[in-house]
Amino acid sequence: MTLYPRLILDALATVIYPGSKKNLVESGMVADNMRIDGMNVSFSLIFPKETDPFMKSMVKAAEAAIHYHVGNEVNVNITTEFASKPQPKPEKLLPGVKNIIAVSSGKGGVGKSTVSANLAIALARLGYRVGLLDTDIFGPSMPKMFGVEEERPYAQEVDGRNLIQPVEKYGVKLLSVGFFVNPETATLWRGGMASNVLKQLIGDANWGELDFMILDTPPGTSDIHLTLMQTLAITGAVIVSTPQSVALADAKKGIDMYQNEKVNIPILGLVENMAWFTPAELPENKYYIFGKEGCKKLAEEMQLPLLAQIPLVQSIRESGDEGLPAAMKVDTASGQAFLNLAQAVASVTRRRNKELPPTKIVGTHK
Repeated sequence: MTLYPRLILDALATVIYPGSKKNLVESGMVADNMRIDGMNVSFSLIFPKETDPFMKSMVKAAEAAIHYHVGNEVNVNITTEFASKPQPKPEKLLPGVKNIIAVSSGKGGVGKSTVSANLAIALARLGYRVGLLDTDIFGPSMPKMFGVEEERPYAQEVDGRNLIQPVEKYGVKLLSVGFFVNPETATLWRGGMASNVLKQLIGDANWGELDFMILDTPPGTSDIHLTLMQTLAITGAVIVSTPQSVALADAKKGIDMYQNEKVNIPILGLVENMAWFTPAELPENKYYIFGKEGCKKLAEEMQLPLLAQIPLVQSIRESGDEGLPAAMKVDTASGQAFLNLAQAVASVTRRRNKELPPTKIVGTHK
């Protein structure tokens, strides 16, 4: 058996701290000094004060949880620390980010992450300062698409705060939970834990000055979407769909989620992905495998802009798998398609900001 931090954190998440009625992870009591050496694990638990009445019982409970959920053969060494002066919080979350764009889809398998990655890179190639946050906590794909799977972001002190430094590639600042978990195993987190991780990637990272932050959201509608809406003032959403009828039905649900009166996030437009298939040996031919112009018709029906029609080209898939997204190859048809998409997104964002008031963070509703 191989030990890695997620196994230990999942075990610690089963231990409830009586002082907060939350588990040790949610309570922020697990220090970031975890060390793993073979079957030996050591870390600190942070308590509010030295006289904490639950300290001894929590240390024993944490050790027992690791033995029960991970294995009796694990040697556990837990030390204690005590809360220091909290880090100063910024007056406004992400004050240097001008536009936050959520790339969304009603269902999986429509190429949303591929569109997100290539849109971010294409915007950077147009000269914009761009960040990309992979918010798909349970299926992160951006590290592979950018060819940075081995990168491990580190923390650095900025204005008195310890902030995570995003990975930079192709002119894009990138963060993903995929940098912090074992890529070969499933991420088994409850909704609250996933939301807390996402909030940390947003608020405890050094994003700096950005013209666009692209959010690659999970498919469908979920807790993650609600967390994003309650944490960030999203400028607008880009909906990705294939021309297929079942995908379009789910795309409508995605549109409704953002246009709901309690959410009220503008839809910047639709992207029809896999619009047609073009074989490499017959570049002028178009085969409408998933239906013809279904997303275009939906855009007309919903009175929304059709931002781009992206063809189904083998090189787009290969480029993503190789960590060299198609938008880097501007001399190809697919590269030009993503560049056109980026120009369209920049244009509709400018118009949105001119015509509509800033989006407000969605409040919590009981």
